[in-house]
Amino acid sequence: MIWIDLFLTFLKIGAFTFGGGYAMLPLIQSEVERHGWLTQAELVDFMAVSESTPGPLAINMATFIGIRTGGIFGAVCATLGVVLPSFVIILIVAKFYEKFRKSRAVDGVMYGLRPAVIGLIGAAFLSVGMTVFFPGGFQTSAFGTASIWVSVGIFALGAVLAFKKLHPIAIIGISAVIGIIAGYALGL
Repeated sequence: MIWIDLFLTFLKIGAFTFGGGYAMLPLIQSEVERHGWLTQAELVDFMAVSESTPGPLAINMATFIGIRTGGIFGAVCATLGVVLPSFVIILIVAKFYEKFRKSRAVDGVMYGLRPAVIGLIGAAFLSVGMTVFFPGGFQTSAFGTASIWVSVGIFALGAVLAFKKLHPIAIIGISAVIGIIAGYALGL
């Protein structure tokens, strides 16, 4: 049954990824593709919507994927699945906070997880980047299309504005307006 499958899949994603929503992206991508729930392009669109809406990325992704594949109850199942492991872990950590805070083992685990989380975020960045910039696979002919240069321009502008500390909502809004204008102008 799709609801159980959604719950168990997102329970696994929630239980085995550390570092937040971006670190979960490679596992979400792998699981969604393995189940055939979304295409790569649809997944990238869901990521964009999830990042642009209020709330944590992983919860938004689980909710969107759940509603797409299993309706309202599918959204509830996927969302509960992704949230439940963190909720239980936080309850345990809160209960034993003083012991965990001074533990050398916990410090060691956190020291080891940091580079892995950065690697997962980097893998998600590359995977999503390939889908956005090279949807048909990497080909040098893609550099001759207007859509790649619009995408690169929006990415560069977003990066510059982020480094200039412009509010993320403003960057999202500006990028959306440029995307709409380019879409109409270039027939994308």
